Amino acid sequence: MMTDPPPNPLGGKTLIVDAKDGDSYPRPSAALLDAGEHDQVFVRPGIYEDKVFITGRPIHLVGAGRDEVQIFSRRGGPLYLQQVPSGRISGITFRYVGSDQNSAMNLLDSSCAVTQCRATEGILSGVVIYGPQSRPTFVENEVCGNRESGIFVFAGAQPRIADNVCRGNHHFGIAVRDPGSHPELVRNRCRENMLSGILLFHHAEALLVDNTCSENQHWGMVMTPDCHPTPGRESARHLKHSGPQSARDLDRDGSAVR
Repeated sequence: MMTDPPPNPLGGKTLIVDAKDGDSYPRPSAALLDAGEHDQVFVRPGIYEDKVFITGRPIHLVGAGRDEVQIFSRRGGPLYLQQVPSGRISGITFRYVGSDQNSAMNLLDSSCAVTQCRATEGILSGVVIYGPQSRPTFVENEVCGNRESGIFVFAGAQPRIADNVCRGNHHFGIAVRDPGSHPELVRNRCRENMLSGILLFHHAEALLVDNTCSENQHWGMVMTPDCHPTPGRESARHLKHSGPQSARDLDRDGSAVR
């Protein structure tokens, strides 16, 4: 647990969020409203009902640790980024507790870094990364207990997704869809998901390196015939899988290719 803010590498101010301290900001969103381009926001341990919505500017948001800081929202996803060109988010759990079709993290056409966070209880996927200008770095996060997939990449997004744990999601650990979508999937561990570890479908592309899919209920990896993995399809069959079935190709209607 980190109780003191780290040095600001940008050279600006550090704005402190602490609901128990009257001299600090009560919520992350309040501090982010006052933060300049070179300022960072540090969130001390606590549970905060809030919605972080940033559009068209960098974000520098650091929490005391994902086991210590939780941001939850009943009215939409707790994190929504649109056209965020740079920055970093780390050390925070984002939890959606509403009943509508929302995700815990929403990254639209954004290119910041998200590290050592947790996304949980999304009614849609835990993390949605979408849009042709979406090139974030999503590293060392935990994505768990979401009602659809853990991480869903679509609409032309090209993120780097590495060293994440995607576990216990109702559909897939990681899913990629649409022409132009081309994530780098490196050393991710997808386990105990109710369908499969990784899904590529509807003309998706992906770089696949050292991912592990284990203990998923159906297959380790699923690819429709129109997808373009790198390395190629035959090499992808030899990635590290375990479970009831190792890997399957599916027809476009979702039936298994025998």
